[in-house]
Amino acid sequence: MIDQDREILLFAPDLLGESLAAEIPTEELPVRIRRSADQLQGHPSLVIWSLPTETQPLILEREILQLQQRWTPAPTLLLLPADYGRDPQSLLSLNCDGILQDPDLAALRDAVQTLLNGGRVLKIKPHSEHSSTSQPSLSMAQWLLVSGLQQIGRDLQVIEALLDPPPEHFVMRLMLEGRCRELRSAKNLLLWLWGPLHTGLADVMPLHDQSKTLELTLNDREPTAVWNAIQQRLEGAVSSGLGNGTGQLLAIEGLHPERRRDLLLALLQQLHEVLLRLRGDELLGKRDQKALSARWQSLQTEVMQQALRSVAGNYVRLPQGESLVAVADQLVDRTDLHQSDDELPDPQTMLASLVLDQPVLVDGQLLPSDDPRALLQLENLISNWLVRTAELIGSELLGICGEWPELRRYLLQQNLISTRELERLRNQLNSQSRWQNWIERPIRLYESRRLLFSLKTGRIEPLLLTEPRDEELKRLRWWQQQVALIVEARDAIAPQVQSLVKRLGDLMVVVLTQVVGRAIGLIGRGIAQGMGRSLRRS
Repeated sequence: MIDQDREILLFAPDLLGESLAAEIPTEELPVRIRRSADQLQGHPSLVIWSLPTETQPLILEREILQLQQRWTPAPTLLLLPADYGRDPQSLLSLNCDGILQDPDLAALRDAVQTLLNGGRVLKIKPHSEHSSTSQPSLSMAQWLLVSGLQQIGRDLQVIEALLDPPPEHFVMRLMLEGRCRELRSAKNLLLWLWGPLHTGLADVMPLHDQSKTLELTLNDREPTAVWNAIQQRLEGAVSSGLGNGTGQLLAIEGLHPERRRDLLLALLQQLHEVLLRLRGDELLGKRDQKALSARWQSLQTEVMQQALRSVAGNYVRLPQGESLVAVADQLVDRTDLHQSDDELPDPQTMLASLVLDQPVLVDGQLLPSDDPRALLQLENLISNWLVRTAELIGSELLGICGEWPELRRYLLQQNLISTRELERLRNQLNSQSRWQNWIERPIRLYESRRLLFSLKTGRIEPLLLTEPRDEELKRLRWWQQQVALIVEARDAIAPQVQSLVKRLGDLMVVVLTQVVGRAIGLIGRGIAQGMGRSLRRS
């Protein structure tokens, strides 16, 4: 319940300020709005600054810092205009307790209520494509690389839109999926051949989609509130249906859409139960991170078994031979759930924050878990764990369905009921796994990058995280080490090759202008003189 004596300091233009001062207070929100510091009877409980126009980031950051220093510990709520064209990610560094862009009156009242109760609010619209942002100058080779990648990206977006939902005509669907694979292979080939030119072009070719509104609400600053916000966001992303935007085949694509959704939601619920158990354990008092990691690893098999039972259903029975058997029991007995994914990052990053309430390292800064930047990073780590764990379970389910035909109608998509289609998918997944383990993973280890799978509304997207991976690089087998050496040799030879090509180009320019050009000029002059003499004689 909000105290009636609480005062809110409002900085806004005259007409807007008078309107907000009259409309914000209600019976459920009995507060007093003050338009200036002279009207305050004490210390304000909240400071609201309505930004009239777009401001330079440095000026905005300085003004916010001054407000926070002047009125601490009162939280700060920043109201942005509807046409604010800056990148939403840059606003997260302001460390404001609340940021709202063009809110309606109900959303503003809810935000004020949340901030007065000690929470956080964030709602920023997507970045405008027509905003005046200066792009760095590019060389001709870089421009060709960027234009090629952008063209491939536009074609991929068109084809993925045609595949969502997939067309009913089977041949058309195969043609579109084949075209997608061709475009992704062409993109990977471009990045492989011109990798050194790709350095520093991340702003030109973003890896993540910023077309969705960034919206976040925390009721308080505790780790439980952070986890509840992440859980609600991931549940919304999974429930809306997921497409594949990773550029590679996924085993869970073979599952029926309802089973796929049930599997991800079951894993998310099991993760919630595990976090509750870890918080209630004695590890929380001892703050022993090694014991916490060991406890987490010991619970992974149980988590996957419980998720598998939730997907199969405890009371579902299907024929196997001449008898009816319980599907859940058969799946648990016949799956190998003790395997792990080498690309999963150290779980200590998310467990230390969500269980032990430790800060999160983001871009060289230690941030509390309630900071939007830390929360989004935790969400990416949890999304990656969900997708990769579901992939392990999905691969096992595809193998069991290959031996149990009656199970295919219950778990798999309609086209995978055919033995040929199912075996084709399994062979493609196996070939892809070998290629990633032998080629792509050593390259990522050498480049100190890790591929994460992020759950966004409507699709699963790739996200590259840069982190030291030297220890993993040392543990590679001989063939994988040779791949890393080839990449290193490519980096070492590429400058010399580019210099040689440039010198050859300069030499060709000299030959064409100084030798061939002059020779053509002399020949033309001789012809002209000969024609002149002939004319004079005639």
